[in-house]
Amino acid sequence: MLKFANPHLLWLFLFYIPIILWYIKKLRVAEATLKVSSLQPFAKLGSSWKANLRHILFAVRLMALGCLIIILCRPQTYDRWSTSETEGTDIMIALDVSTSMLARDFKPDRFEAAKDVASQFISGRECDNIGMVIFAGESFTLVPMTTDKTVLLNYIQDVNMNMLVDGTAIGDGIATAINRIKNGKAKSKSIILLTDGSNNTGLVAPLTAAEIAKNLGIKIYTIGVGKNGEAEYPVGINFYGKMEYQMMPVVIDETTLRSIAQMTGGKYYRATSKNVLKEVFQDIDQLEKTQLDVRNFTHTEDDYMKWAILLLIFIVCDFIARYTILRHIP
Repeated sequence: MLKFANPHLLWLFLFYIPIILWYIKKLRVAEATLKVSSLQPFAKLGSSWKANLRHILFAVRLMALGCLIIILCRPQTYDRWSTSETEGTDIMIALDVSTSMLARDFKPDRFEAAKDVASQFISGRECDNIGMVIFAGESFTLVPMTTDKTVLLNYIQDVNMNMLVDGTAIGDGIATAINRIKNGKAKSKSIILLTDGSNNTGLVAPLTAAEIAKNLGIKIYTIGVGKNGEAEYPVGINFYGKMEYQMMPVVIDETTLRSIAQMTGGKYYRATSKNVLKEVFQDIDQLEKTQLDVRNFTHTEDDYMKWAILLLIFIVCDFIARYTILRHIP
């Protein structure tokens, strides 16, 4: 729907009145006259089509002026909310941001690989309510559930390893995700938990958090990130300010992660490479969907281009007509 940023300039249309009056007066003065005793010989001649066309040309000039006035008024499409029905589900992603996620068994490391694959997954879920929780020694809601994928993806790209105290509080991460998703309207509610270690801190035990999720009908899909055997783990900062790495055994508490998934009706996955991690998210992509009411936001944008095109067309038509079929000698 159209609105104007400068509606007070619409009064410029009042200039049409003196312009039209001036045109009528000009016609009377500018027309050549000849005094004869009788007009009877000229009664059937009628007026030339060119004489009528010049009036149309004046109307074209008025329309060009009208387009210019509308452009000055800045026509806009305005912000509005609209509601539509679509199929979707509620999803919270709980991402481990502890230091061990910098291990280099993924390229460039586990943390960046997880962010990249999670972003691809989110981009493909057009109508779902998706949010994200990050956890290390504590947990934090990075983005509440939203259908605005642009906002969510921007926040994911900006998340870094220094946002939380180090550690692995898996239970706290699940509890925070539950708190955000429990009031969602979708029939299907799921938490996707990505971690590469074992719970070693936090206020809530992982299985206690899983029991809460089970009672609320929330499924938890757990993903253990890390290849089998050994990997390069960060062990500290050297004299030059760079991270030092050392080969260490990969230790993931798969028993607990598997129990969390089984207890809530979800599934446990072991992601040993980035490609496997992509396959895991593709599998999770088949989550059950339900009808959702989605609110869509439309922001204000200037909408003057079509008026500018019309103005150009009217100017070109006037120019061509004046120097071709309506050309006259002064």
